[in-house]
This record gives sequence, structure tokens and C-alpha cells, in this order.
Amino acid sequence: MERIPILKLGDTLIVSIQGDLEDQSVLALQEDLADKVVAAGARGVIIDISAVEIVDSFIGRMLATIADMLRVLDADTVVVGMRPAVAITLVELGLSLGGVRTALNLEKGVALLDHVRSMPR
Repeated sequence: MERIPILKLGDTLIVSIQGDLEDQSVLALQEDLADKVVAAGARGVIIDISAVEIVDSFIGRMLATIADMLRVLDADTVVVGMRPAVAITLVELGLSLGGVRTALNLEKGVALLDHVRSMPR
């Protein structure tokens, strides 16, 4: 199983998923992100799913779980680049991704993360 690379830019981690996800890859990503957030002292994580064409209910739930887990570790999460077909599928599956912030692209995701982090907690 190939690990998904996690890049560090200041106090933000950027994950660019380059293809459809398998269950084991998402579980490994969850563990890797938790470790990296703590090790790097990251305050934000951007997950770019623009290359993902298919999201099933497990993957959708795991994105929400990852965001919840990172919030507990004091890092905000933004999922960017969701394709319309993926959004439609998530809605049809009844997955609202509660609590997961989304943005159209990386640039808007960075701006959203900056805005969220500037608000008092």
C-alpha cells in the first residue's frame, strides 16, 4: 500500500490525494495525519481531493472522522477540490460531512483556513 504524501507549509499541512482512495489508504492517512499534526505542531490541514472521482460512504465518513480527530488535536481541516459528481454522491448517500469545511480550490481553502484561525476560539 502506497502512503499519501503530506507536505508542510508553515503551520499548515497539505495533502493532495492523486486518485481514488481505498479503505486501507484512508485509514493509513488518518494515522499519518494525526502523527504529523502533533510532530509539526500544525494548526491547519488542507485535503485536496480534486483528483478523486469516486467517494463511497466509508471514505465520506472517514473524511469527517479525520476532521473531527484533527480538531481535537487543535488543527482545523478544509477539504478542497470536490468534484460535482462527488458532492452529488455524498448527498445521495446521506453524508453531510458534518463539521467538515470545504472550499472549491486550494487558494480558497487557504483563505478559509486563515479566516477560521483568525476567529477567537
